Amino acid sequence: MTSPSSSAARLPPAATLGIRGLGLHLRPWRPGDASAVVRGVADPEYRRWNTPKLLVETEDEALEWVRARARDHGNGTGCVLAITRDEPGAGATAEAIGSVGLGVLDLWMRHGTIGYWVLPEERGRGVARRALAVFTRWAFDEVGLHRLSLGHAVGHAASCRVAERCGYRYEGTMRGNMFEAGDTSRFRDAHLHARLATDPEPELEPGPVG
Repeated sequence: MTSPSSSAARLPPAATLGIRGLGLHLRPWRPGDASAVVRGVADPEYRRWNTPKLLVETEDEALEWVRARARDHGNGTGCVLAITRDEPGAGATAEAIGSVGLGVLDLWMRHGTIGYWVLPEERGRGVARRALAVFTRWAFDEVGLHRLSLGHAVGHAASCRVAERCGYRYEGTMRGNMFEAGDTSRFRDAHLHARLATDPEPELEPGPVG
């Protein structure tokens, strides 16, 4: 019989964490990324489809957001990483251009919920699609998760395409699952996508979607 401790998934220490693939480097958020966080979370297109729990409009608020992500990782309840380009010579100085990771993580049950966003000027270059593909493979192979899910507001076609091209099957519509944009008194429906570690690896088609 498998013991409880051996069946749980595990996050690597943040200090050792760096995931490379498909021209990207995914790494923990740092205080120096505060301006990218402000631009990403305050972007009108982001706000159109999301109502964040923490409004990030200043660099001080962004620094608290970064600290919160570090606490989540330390507690094993989340693993949200900055997306950077993996270019020769960039190294630790590479600037964040987006975010991908597990905002909700249950290591015991070996499942998590993924979210992602990309800065406005980086959209249409396949960044979200590549980041999701690389992070997904790592979450299955290195962390030991079994199920990854993601949800997006009904009508968010770009996010839907990213999910499907990365092998996240559409599983249904969740009624009243998300707040309306900027309005926590009203709710809207969301599409649920998910992928299992046992699902076949999708072929990433060429193209700039996401």
